[in-house]
Amino acid sequence: MKLGIDLGGTKIEGVVLDDRGRVRWRRRIPTRRELGYDGILGRIALLHQRMLRAAGPGPHTLGIGTPGGISPRTGLLRNSNTLCLNGRPLARDLERKLERPLAVHNDANCFALAEAARGAGRGHRVVFGVILGTGCGGGIVFDGKIWEGRQGIAGEWGHHSIDPAGPACYCGQRGCVEALISGGGLERAWRERYGSPKRLPEIVRAARRGDRRAAAFLGEFLSRFGRALANVIDVLDPDVIVLGGGVSNLRELYTRGKSEVRARVFNDRLETPIVRHELGDSAGVIGAALLGITRRS
Repeated sequence: MKLGIDLGGTKIEGVVLDDRGRVRWRRRIPTRRELGYDGILGRIALLHQRMLRAAGPGPHTLGIGTPGGISPRTGLLRNSNTLCLNGRPLARDLERKLERPLAVHNDANCFALAEAARGAGRGHRVVFGVILGTGCGGGIVFDGKIWEGRQGIAGEWGHHSIDPAGPACYCGQRGCVEALISGGGLERAWRERYGSPKRLPEIVRAARRGDRRAAAFLGEFLSRFGRALANVIDVLDPDVIVLGGGVSNLRELYTRGKSEVRARVFNDRLETPIVRHELGDSAGVIGAALLGITRRS
């Protein structure tokens, strides 16, 4: 059995895969961030116990995907938008609490691994996985393995700045991709610009109906998307880019968005496939299950 946990800002998801990789059990529980660091660890332990009952006796692995990542220098979690996790020895504390070894990776890396192995990235050597949701993340899979880089930050697409005069990001920079084109960033920008809250799907529907203000806002988003992804292609030149997260379901990304990438990439044409995910919102937790460490029970 392969057990995976995806720790998100609003929910924690668990999955049990059988020895043929089929989903045997999958559940979600609220994260309850208001409980703080120790409370979140308790929620993970609660879900883990339910997973063990579903898996039954026998050997199994456990992998966990988290916002942010573990520093190879300090062993502490960093760069998480669930701020109470930062600076804490999450992997060590979880191993103690769950009384077993485990693997911890950034959630975008888990997404990229799942899509490379079983989804839209199958058959490609270099897969760049993008999460466009409440935040922005990225992960690189090379020859079927997560590429972390020397400092463990490879693929952190959401935190390169595309507008130094842009809005402040929680990471301390201004104009990060996450601050500008994540779902959360777009909704904040609309509220600050126009003074009224509006969810991104509402903005997109208004743009499609011909609302001039919404159409201009959507065009600005697609332009920034094109710039951000062209930068990745210029540096990494991956075989395929797989988009995930709620924002990735916007059909405009695969038409006008691609055109914006094409206009900015350092080549005479855009050959990089930019495709929608195939595994849906299960990709992160499946990727976590695929990277797990074995314990015999």
